[in-house]
Amino acid sequence: MSGEFRSLLKALVRAPISGATWLATAHLALGFPLGLAGVLLIVGLGALTLGTAITVILPLLSLAALFAGLHGLSAAQRARFAALLDVHVLPPTRPEHSRWWRRVLATVADAATWQQLAFHLLSALLSTLGFALVAGLWGAALVLLPYGLRSGVLYVLGGVLALFTAPWVARGLAFLDARLAIGLLGPSARQELQERVDELLVSRAGLVEAVDAERRRIERDLHDGAQRRLTLLAMNLGLARRNAAELPEDTRQALVAAHEEAKLAVTELREFVRGLHPAVLEDRGLDAALSGIAAASPVPVELSVDLPVRPPKAVEAIAYFVVSEALTNVAKHARAALVRISVSTAGGTLRLKVTDDGRGGASVADGSGLRGLAGRVAAVDGRFSLESPQGRGTVMTVELPCG
Repeated sequence: MSGEFRSLLKALVRAPISGATWLATAHLALGFPLGLAGVLLIVGLGALTLGTAITVILPLLSLAALFAGLHGLSAAQRARFAALLDVHVLPPTRPEHSRWWRRVLATVADAATWQQLAFHLLSALLSTLGFALVAGLWGAALVLLPYGLRSGVLYVLGGVLALFTAPWVARGLAFLDARLAIGLLGPSARQELQERVDELLVSRAGLVEAVDAERRRIERDLHDGAQRRLTLLAMNLGLARRNAAELPEDTRQALVAAHEEAKLAVTELREFVRGLHPAVLEDRGLDAALSGIAAASPVPVELSVDLPVRPPKAVEAIAYFVVSEALTNVAKHARAALVRISVSTAGGTLRLKVTDDGRGGASVADGSGLRGLAGRVAAVDGRFSLESPQGRGTVMTVELPCG
């Protein structure tokens, strides 16, 4: 406890000569002319805007000048906070339009504009009164202490009180000004939320692309490494099996079993690699890849693909896996006689539709495969819909942004 008291006493004694005290005092001193400039700008151009309101061009021009001045003063205020208080306030996002008058009107409607205007008015009041108070306290200390040495102890006590009060008043007012700037001079809550959403969308898109790239890398490594060696092993075992007539029966049976297991392993690995990322999708695009899985489907498939421009790789991969999973579900559960698949692009969006004439009754809530497809589509900000009335088939529609 005595240590805390000594620390507090030391801080009180050192306050008048502390760097934080003089930085806060300088902050208030610099805020006074900036605040005065802000008030003059707002009052002058605001009055001009109101006075010329019966016209059209003049109010827009005066508003444009007002907003330009506000942005310049706001930048100067942020620099003041950063340099003297080490408080960094991010600037809000400014409306962007090709036509200047639309930009002016959008700025009028922007909440951040009115927050900045409120800050400059409040900060001007705070800086003016605060600077006057702090300057008065410092001045009282400088006057009363020397004067008290000649005129009496009461003046000395008054000077000491002013000397040790001024630092804390300066710091408190600077802190209040900083809180005001953080609340009004930075982005509005809506802008911060929108920027956060934009960041999340970008990071999510990057994650999807990274996962797809990693899938392609694993597919290439398996195809060029383990799958090729396993295929070679199966071929060698097949050759040995053909020449095993003279071997003992148990050895020949073991060789036959090893050959069959090797062929099964090659088949399973090939299916696994295709499930990761089919090579035909990488080499020849979505049309060829969908044609391959449609031809291999046990249920007849009518496929229509109209893609003038090849979509992004991540979109291609998602579209491929949607069709692949849909055909698997149809073969397992739908009891359908025909599946129709259409793929097209319009307005920067890839639209995929899978229709079957099966028994229906499919639900995203009931099937983990369908939930997985919906999750894949949502990962790139796409849309997934499923219509599957009982006994009337199923229609799956997916829209994927290609931008």
